[in-house]
Amino acid sequence: MKKVLNAGCGPAAPDRLHPVFRSGAWQEVRMDIDPRVSPDLIGSLEDLGQIADRSFDAVYCSHSLEHLHPHDVVAAIRGIFRILRRDGFALVTTPDLEPIAALIVQGRLEDAAYQSPVGPITALDMLYGHAASIAAGNHFMAHKTGFTEDRIARLFLEARFEEVLVIKGRSYDLFALALMPEADKHRALSELRSGGLDFLT
Repeated sequence: MKKVLNAGCGPAAPDRLHPVFRSGAWQEVRMDIDPRVSPDLIGSLEDLGQIADRSFDAVYCSHSLEHLHPHDVVAAIRGIFRILRRDGFALVTTPDLEPIAALIVQGRLEDAAYQSPVGPITALDMLYGHAASIAAGNHFMAHKTGFTEDRIARLFLEARFEEVLVIKGRSYDLFALALMPEADKHRALSELRSGGLDFLT
């Protein structure tokens, strides 16, 4: 069975793991900085020292990297490279600054851009973190950096990933697929397509 690290997993729920990893072929290991969500590993992405080298087939990182300072993002990506097997991959999703900036230019900074499980999300939320969660005391929910397609691809390539493919999502977000040097690109793309992500369109 292949192993996927769900980095920044949040509360346990099936929909918090991308569909591509929900088949019987994958074992999920949940990691989060908040012990209240009962993760398998307590920790933050910028320090993956508790995880052995080459011990995961995939890393899934959904709306976690933006919670790190820019220099910690570099450390996090290097750590992801270290813990992935040589034929593994990372699947990362973050807010996409380009369409968010367009909302701001249109004067829609505080308008609801879309509905999420936690309620309406504004451009301000996407830039700085979900305001209601932060107001409730979850200060680790604040955003400390941001990404465009070009920036996230460059950062993963600088960390020695072999290839990075990036596509835009449907909720002012982007998805990056970072392939390790010996990854089977066609197999990864096929698995992701079956899970609803097509990196070739």
